[in-house]
Amino acid sequence: MTLCYYVYYKVPRENAERARGAVELLQRDVAAATGVHGRLLRRRDDETTWMEIYEDVADGARLEQALDQLVQRHGVAALLSPGSARRQEVFRDF
Repeated sequence: MTLCYYVYYKVPRENAERARGAVELLQRDVAAATGVHGRLLRRRDDETTWMEIYEDVADGARLEQALDQLVQRHGVAALLSPGSARRQEVFRDF
């Protein structure tokens, strides 16, 4: 069974450039630590809503631990919109 992780949050326009750099570093380090390569998307009708996608995850606990540590290391949470938080949804195959 593999898992797919969808992590979404809001980033104010004034933080977009710094946040994109931080998330790119986060995803690079996640890939190095877990072998899972993430993608970063933004909502078509609201560019302040971003989503990270991590697919084909075999070890969810390992990915979650890496994400928790690396979000802190790269200061991603501090770049989000006030009142926003990283929200995570996890899906699995049938």
